[in-house]
Amino acid sequence: QVQLLESGGELVQTGGSLRLSCTFSGHTFSSYAIGWFRQAPGKEREFVAAISRSGDKTYYEEDVKGRFTISRDNAKNTAYLQMNSLQLEDTAGYYCAAQASSRVSDRPDYWGRGTQVTVSS
Repeated sequence: QVQLLESGGELVQTGGSLRLSCTFSGHTFSSYAIGWFRQAPGKEREFVAAISRSGDKTYYEEDVKGRFTISRDNAKNTAYLQMNSLQLEDTAGYYCAAQASSRVSDRPDYWGRGTQVTVSS
C-alpha cells in the first residue's frame, strides 16, 4: 500500500521560504508521478505543481510559477516543494499526491494527509 507523508509546513512571514517534503513508501517511487495540491479554508483543493516520474518534466499553477519549484530524488523516495516569496494567499494545507502515470491528474491514486503552511504579515 502506497503511503505519502508530508512534512515541512510551518508558520512563516510574507516573503519567506519553506521547503516541503513528501516521503513515499509501499511501492516503487519512480513508477509514480507526484503532485502537490493545496486547500485553503473555505476553498476547494487546487493544483499547485507536478513532476513526472523521472523528474524531467514539471508543471505549475500560474500563480506559483517563478516562486515554487517541485523536485524529486528517486534514490531517497522523496519529492520536494521549494516555496519562495511566500504570500498571504499561499496559506493552506498542502497535500502530496501520487499517480501511477506519466503525469498527475486531478484524481491521483494516492494522497498524503497534508502539512499546514501559514503565512503571516
